[in-house]
Amino acid sequence: MRDVASRLADRLPADRLLLDDDSLRAHRHDRSGWEPAGLPSAVVTPRSTAEVQAVLEVANETGTPVVVRGAGTGLSGAATATAGELVLSTAALNAITELSAADQLAVVQPGVVTAELDRAAGEHGLRYAPDPASVEISTIGGNIATNAGGLRCAKYGVTRDSVLGLEVVLADGRVVRTGRRTVKGVTGYDLTGLFVGSEGTLGVVTSATVRLRPAPAETATVAAFFDSVEKAAAAVGRLRVQPAIAELLDADALEAVDAAQNTSFRARGAAFLLVQTDGHGAGAEAELVRADLAPLATGVEVTTDPAVAGELLAARRFALPSLEKQGRVLIEDIAVPRARLAEAVAAIAAITRRHGVTAATLAHAGDGNLHPIFVIDRAAAEIPEAVWAAAGEVFETALRLGGTLTGEHGVGVLKRKWLPGELSPDTLALHHSVKRLFDPRGILNPGKAI
Repeated sequence: MRDVASRLADRLPADRLLLDDDSLRAHRHDRSGWEPAGLPSAVVTPRSTAEVQAVLEVANETGTPVVVRGAGTGLSGAATATAGELVLSTAALNAITELSAADQLAVVQPGVVTAELDRAAGEHGLRYAPDPASVEISTIGGNIATNAGGLRCAKYGVTRDSVLGLEVVLADGRVVRTGRRTVKGVTGYDLTGLFVGSEGTLGVVTSATVRLRPAPAETATVAAFFDSVEKAAAAVGRLRVQPAIAELLDADALEAVDAAQNTSFRARGAAFLLVQTDGHGAGAEAELVRADLAPLATGVEVTTDPAVAGELLAARRFALPSLEKQGRVLIEDIAVPRARLAEAVAAIAAITRRHGVTAATLAHAGDGNLHPIFVIDRAAAEIPEAVWAAAGEVFETALRLGGTLTGEHGVGVLKRKWLPGELSPDTLALHHSVKRLFDPRGILNPGKAI
């Protein structure tokens, strides 16, 4: 690494290369709970596409592994780094370089915080639709890397649905531009869609052209409580409207939120379903939602007060931080067809009881995306075998129900061993062929995603 550091020092401004232990320690892990062995060997903080090119040219010439990192909010271990690896931080690439109200798009660098883009769009009567729970700290680059979803994805889709085009630096330093500024376009293969969700294994995104949408004229929020999470999940299947948001928290999640945020959600039920409708007919749609949920709920309330809605949304957004206060967490991310959601939550509860482990379940219920979150003793040196066994059964359940191992967090390091359960040998081989085409020396995020 001394040779690599010397080459980088020759090509970058002095403050771009970080070698001190504090910097290395701060860039070694993400939010997934996965603990890599050792520290990365160096961190680079480029501030332009040209500087990213320089880093990758040196890495490719020397065969040095590169881990691309945004805000470190990833939940699958994809941004973790260890000895011999170089961390390329996109934090300093944080400019919104264009925002066009007429074309309803923005051009942004990968280090832009998701909520900051949404607020900038809001000044023009627009919004950036992808809305992960980590919206205030996650970055656009990380969202692109994992094809992040979030609360509003029930209606507006995931990150891939909002990315029109990309500027990407390939492993050897070449710069390619994919996609376009128009919503429609079928010239060539969909390379933009290929890079979205690739977890930093195919190239480094240095700019993204993203779609913006008009802010809704009206929003209505429905809060429903149930005496079991199974009933709450079953109620989602009764909805006759397309909600903008449909979020589910089970009893363990509610207890964690109450303890951390001094609220009293658990006293109102064993499960909480939060539904939002938006647009000119939001109020009428919310009344339909109330009627759909009432037969299974113990209580349903509708509000158009933004302050009350904000308090209800906060319960969902703070669920993971609240669980993190209770111990080390292992965060899972399966998705099933919405009609199988109730079966999935019942199976997760049975699996955790059988293995004697603690888990809380959150869900983007509107599209069947569940997050069973295992809570582990913070003092434990390793994730207990019982937790891994339970997680494995959760993955098997998702596949049995016609779902997937990961809906939005990515594979990272945590789920690679289960890939053959979802991808056939021929399909997995095709993935490896694509990886070799874009990254022949295998330097980009090795050991992750595939």
